[in-house]
Amino acid sequence: MVTRTVEAPGIREARARLEREDFRVFNVTPPKATSVAALTGLGRGGGAHLRVKANDFLLFNQQLAALVRAGIPILQAISMLRKRAASAKLRTVLGNVEDQIRGGSALSEAFAAQGGVFPRIYTASILAGERSGALDEVLSRYVTYMRRNVALRRKIRGALAYPLFLLFASACMVVFLTIYVVPRMSELFSGFGNELPTVTQIVVGLSGWLSSNVLWFGPLIIGGSVLLYLWSRTPSGKLQISALILKIPLAGSLAVQLSVAQATRSLATLLAGGITLVESWEIASESITNLELRRRSESILPMIREGRSFTESLEIAGWMPALAVDMIGIGERSGSLREMLDEVAVFYDAESEVRLEQLTTTLEPAILIVMGGVVVTILLAIYLPIIQSISSGAGVTGAR
Repeated sequence: MVTRTVEAPGIREARARLEREDFRVFNVTPPKATSVAALTGLGRGGGAHLRVKANDFLLFNQQLAALVRAGIPILQAISMLRKRAASAKLRTVLGNVEDQIRGGSALSEAFAAQGGVFPRIYTASILAGERSGALDEVLSRYVTYMRRNVALRRKIRGALAYPLFLLFASACMVVFLTIYVVPRMSELFSGFGNELPTVTQIVVGLSGWLSSNVLWFGPLIIGGSVLLYLWSRTPSGKLQISALILKIPLAGSLAVQLSVAQATRSLATLLAGGITLVESWEIASESITNLELRRRSESILPMIREGRSFTESLEIAGWMPALAVDMIGIGERSGSLREMLDEVAVFYDAESEVRLEQLTTTLEPAILIVMGGVVVTILLAIYLPIIQSISSGAGVTGAR
């Protein structure tokens, strides 16, 4: 009887591989969690209720990098930052981390034990820094990585804030005119005695229906919105929404460019810490926020393990732009993959900013045109009968 170690995606694949080599397999035991990807995946289910804000987390890492660079011991640095943290949630988490370190755990293990509070790319970077003895450099690289992500989020929120406010204000105006103004004007119209214009009849009819059914129509909209929100939080709902976003002309290309920038920047950060390509991609693929693109990326890792090149695996996955794949291929063949991944991330950051500007400049006039058209239609429905009545009254006076 012999014991042999083989690399395979799972137990079934390992058994099949050994049986093809004419071994009689009695038992297959998975390895212990010794890889970077496995260690950073410990306890991922817990701690999800404690969400630390990105700005608080960025500030913490900036301070931690400065303290480590100054030569202050890790336990003392964590204790100092816990006492001075402005966020109560961050203080709670750092208290748990401090207890873990006092119990003999490494810093990376203490962070990984907090579950979903810290991203895997962070705990993997910390582990790589511990192994290489360059924790301060790894923290500095992660701070740079996080600054770019936070800045990008701010740009997206700032760019979409005005169109959303414009849409909300226009919708409130339409509801006010339809439910409050038009019903009161319709009482005035009934005394004119003339046949109302077609547009007025349509608007008055719609307004009357909404006013008489608002007691059940309002709760129906609110209930439907709540159900839609709850569905959008489910895995299937998130996946379908992500797939729908990719089909929208400008938004789809923006989502792809953002995902390319996120994935390549995360991968470059992990590779810079000395983590292998397989483990780095396993962790970096989780940074892809569009779940449909993340689903398409699931085939890349098995292909790399089978011996295919990273560039070929990306081509087969089929969602990354050809230019990005070509740039990555040049970096992989020349031995400068990490540097080229940084270049790809910077390039698609700039491209996504241009695409975001195009999206907002398209949304704003579109909202103005649509909502302005609705408001003008309602105002025409109100004023046309008045103008018609004045004109008919003037005609009668002239005939006399």
